[in-house]
Amino acid sequence: MREDQVETPSEDEAEAEQAEDESEEETSLDEIIAKKASEDDAEDEAEDESVLTLEPEERVGGTLPSNVKPQQSSEFTCRNCFLVKSKSQLADRKRMLCRDCA
Repeated sequence: MREDQVETPSEDEAEAEQAEDESEEETSLDEIIAKKASEDDAEDEAEDESVLTLEPEERVGGTLPSNVKPQQSSEFTCRNCFLVKSKSQLADRKRMLCRDCA
């Protein structure tokens, strides 16, 4: 072989190397995805365990105020959504439905 000629790999060899590189990339991508999924699962489990160790009062953020006022004469309870609303929101007097549910 002369010095001015450079030996180049054949097309078959180049394709084989490219296919090998692609399979390595796919494998590494699969590994990354699996690793990420296992990390997320570990974080979720740790969070679940920390919630389970809390007392009921701590889960809600303390005790809730219990000042519940009775329904006023200017209010009604919707028979579909069961929310207490102002009578100005009454859409169907016969069925006692609010504007959102009518």
